[in-house]
Amino acid sequence: MRTAFTVLIPARLASTRLPDKPLADIAGVPMVVRVAQQAALSSAASVVVAADDARIVDACHAHGVRVLLTRTDHASGSDRLAEACTQLGLADDAIVVNVQGDEPLIAPDLIDAVADTLAAHPDAAMSTAAHAIDSLEDFVNPNVVKTVLDARGHALYFSRAPIPWWRDGFAASGPTSLPSAPAPLRHIGIYGYRAGFVRGFPGLPPAPVETTEALEQMRALWHGHRIAVHVSAHAPGPGIDTPEDLARVRALFAT
Repeated sequence: MRTAFTVLIPARLASTRLPDKPLADIAGVPMVVRVAQQAALSSAASVVVAADDARIVDACHAHGVRVLLTRTDHASGSDRLAEACTQLGLADDAIVVNVQGDEPLIAPDLIDAVADTLAAHPDAAMSTAAHAIDSLEDFVNPNVVKTVLDARGHALYFSRAPIPWWRDGFAASGPTSLPSAPAPLRHIGIYGYRAGFVRGFPGLPPAPVETTEALEQMRALWHGHRIAVHVSAHAPGPGIDTPEDLARVRALFAT
């Protein structure tokens, strides 16, 4: 039996690198609508956009996408999700998958896997995904977030640094090849939560390591919550952060 879950897509109009990003046109359809359409191909019982601006609401309504108008002063997407869970009246044990609003090529089966992973780990408050790194360039890139797992598939740590650090192999000149065991994993920014945890998360004090790494998920680990990780066989489709990213994705939709 499939896991019952809701997809929530936080959408904030302001973007430093790409103004009005949720409304960016991709083959005649706003980006946030493209994301919702992909999410609707998953097994989710419902797909809802949590928007901070009436223009996003109007764009979603025009394409038959369910949308909530949330406050404009949320500090993060997690805060917006917490409000959306409350507006929807979701039970504390309801599973929610947070799909980023700039992932129009998100794989529906990855969304399902993140929901199923959380359902299979009742001791975890969150779930997420990762895939094997096959490039030394990615391994040492601080913009590529890495994770290391325990024996049960829970995250031990997330970092922008190259982890795991191969002491003997890197002793002479640093990373010149990838460690083989365990293989390094790249974190994929998709999350599953139980709604009760989402509502309580903004009230958790930020963790020092969260501030240092600039990784919000470290707050959950710092406070003793477990994060179950689905290891995907494939890298996700490209997200959109810059005008150059948008141009590449537009080209894919044009082929």
